Amino acid sequence: MAVVVHLDKVLVEKKMTSRALAAFVGITEQNLSLLKSGKVKGIGLIRWQKSVRRCSVRPGDIISWEPDSPPAAPDDAL
Repeated sequence: MAVVVHLDKVLVEKKMTSRALAAFVGITEQNLSLLKSGKVKGIGLIRWQKSVRRCSVRPGDIISWEPDSPPAAPDDAL
C-alpha cells in the first residue's frame, strides 16, 4: 500500500480518543475507524483540515506515502 495513515499514533501522542476527534470533525466513529485502517479512499478537505487542526499536527504527521518498491533506475544510469 502506498498511502499510510498514522492516525492511531497521532491520537496516542495527543492523548485523544477517536470519539473526541470524530465528534470534532463531524464524522462517525465508524468512518474514523475506516480512515485509521486505510480502507477509506478519500476524505473531504474541510474534514481533513479539521483533523489536522484538532490534533495540532501537520498533514504529513497523519498520512504519508511509501512506495511499494524502489523506483527503477533510468536506463542511462547503467
